[in-house]
Order: sequence, then structure tokens, then C-alpha cells
Amino acid sequence: MKVIVCKDYAEVSKEAYKVMKEVMTSKEEVVLGLATGSTPIGLYQEMAKDYKAGNVSYKNTKTFNLDEYVGIDRNHPESYYTFMNTNLFEHIDIDTNNTILPYGDTAKDCADYEASMSACSIDLQVLGIGGNAHIGFNEPGTSFDSLTHIVDLQEATIKDNARFFDNDMSKVPTQAISMGIATIMKSKKVILIASGANKADAVYGMVKGEITEVVPASILQNHADVILVVDEAAASKL
Repeated sequence: MKVIVCKDYAEVSKEAYKVMKEVMTSKEEVVLGLATGSTPIGLYQEMAKDYKAGNVSYKNTKTFNLDEYVGIDRNHPESYYTFMNTNLFEHIDIDTNNTILPYGDTAKDCADYEASMSACSIDLQVLGIGGNAHIGFNEPGTSFDSLTHIVDLQEATIKDNARFFDNDMSKVPTQAISMGIATIMKSKKVILIASGANKADAVYGMVKGEITEVVPASILQNHADVILVVDEAAASKL
């Protein structure tokens, strides 16, 4: 695992984009795994900026998203479908037919999404990390062998996400559909971005802790190609 410590979030986003651009320019057709939440927004802004400067194109790129809330309309302002369009897809030249997000609440929905990824390999998977070290919506206790599945969100995750729902926990969906940990681990390369002192314990557990399902991100110690890009606050306990 390569660890890059940056001064602040702006520098984290720029360093993360360097990794992204290297992958994007390495081959004609790239498959990206993308994340939502506040953490990757800076990266997506860097992607859009460099596209607009004429330096990179996404016309032959396919994307798969990590997760989506269960029971939320796709056009809801806080759906991850809306998030991806607003923060990235509307600002680059990607074919929206190649932007694939999980959706639904049944075992078949999960199996169908998993099958959609089986025909290709994700070249670069973008991850954030939760305060409880979840990746995707794979909460502590999730099996390392898990594929795309329906997740019951823990109270800590619901509380973290309440800021997107008027700080009202009762408005936050209680379930999500998420790529599983085994699905994530199939990616050829992983970049995990973390910012802020509130992520320091999770980052420490991921990098230096025991590999345990109690700390979902710790499984990344077993991946062959992981780059961790963190600011000084998130790296403070390393």
C-alpha cells in the first residue's frame, strides 16, 4: 500500500487526480469504479477541469458506482444517481449509457448488478472511508467474501449522512445496495481518499491494524495495488 500524505483537501484532490489521469491515459477504454459522498468531489472537479482543458476524454470510459440508497427515487436530490450527474457526468464527455449505478432492493437486483460487472475489470476503483472504516456501504461485520448486496446501515453511518438530509436522521434511508468487499477487491487498482481528523482512527485501522471484518477497509492490506491519499489530519495517527 502506497501512502501519500498531503497538506490539505485541495492537495489531496490534485494528487488523487494524478493517479486517475495516469490510468485514463494508459489505455483506450478504461473502466472506473466511482464513489459518492463529500470526499471525492474535489477529485471529480479536477477531472472536469482537465477535460475542459482538452487534456483527457471520457468518451470511451465505462463507470460503475459503489452504492445507492434503497427506497430513494433516482431523481431525489440526495440520490447517488443525482450526485454523480451533478458532480461529474454533466461536466465531462462520458456517454451516459456507460454510467452504471446499482439500484433496487432485491437479491435479483444485486445479482444483476454483479453480473453487469463480470464482463469487464475495473481498472481503478475510487473509495472513501467511513468513520467506522466502511468502504462502499460495507459496514463493520460485512464478510470479506461479500458480493453486491443489500446493507442495513448502522446508526453511525446514518448519523454521518444526516448532514445531507437537513441534519434529520429520520430522513436518511436505512438501507443501501452496495458492491461487496470481494467485488471491490477484484479491481486492478484502488485509490482511497480520506480527509479530516474524524477519519484518523479509520485510516490507522486500515493501514496498520489487524485485518478483520470489524474494520472493513483493513482488507485492502491484501490488495496488490492500493494508493492511499490523505491529508495531514487524516494521517495524524499513522
